[in-house]
Amino acid sequence: MELQDVRRDYRKGTLTRDELLDNPIEQFKLWMQQALTTDLSDPTAMVLGTSARDGQVSQRVVLLKGLDERGFVFFTNYESRKSREIAVNSKVSLHFPWFAIERQVMIAGVAEKVSVDESRAYFQSRPRDSQLAAWASPQSRVVKSREVMTQQLDTLSKKYAESEIPLPEFWGGFRVRPSEIEFWQGGPNRLHDRFIYSLQPGGHWLVERLAP
Repeated sequence: MELQDVRRDYRKGTLTRDELLDNPIEQFKLWMQQALTTDLSDPTAMVLGTSARDGQVSQRVVLLKGLDERGFVFFTNYESRKSREIAVNSKVSLHFPWFAIERQVMIAGVAEKVSVDESRAYFQSRPRDSQLAAWASPQSRVVKSREVMTQQLDTLSKKYAESEIPLPEFWGGFRVRPSEIEFWQGGPNRLHDRFIYSLQPGGHWLVERLAP
């Protein structure tokens, strides 16, 4: 089959303005709760887009670990590529690709580091092996082999065998404060439903329908 012949129609729902809540964070929480009750794989996975100093854009999948009126939180190595690019340009995008339920959410905003206390609280909630992996992996850096990291993991496991694993200075969270949030619902005949919330002066949200 040719790629140009791969297609399907979208028939799982529609979206109207009357169905949307006035607050996009509350609307996102509603959609997330619905996604969590389906068989959707990794509903908290989101594609994070950042850009380098030369304008080159890069993307990767991170996991949503916190959400409130301030924004969307994820955690990472502060020396990783994504973190270095955020340091240059804090404007980022997030994308939740819930294809199985024919929905997407796209977010534009500014990323900022969360507090050390918030990072420590989440770090200590992680499985012990995940804590050790944060120390063992020089994220985004070139390594000679996987064995280099597994050996480092083994060394760290022995080092902290009888003690609490401390929060690495190079590891923590980012919060993306949204300025735009778009909700996309697949529709028949490619007439998808798209609504965008845009943050206005004074802190209220303008909601508009977009053509698909």
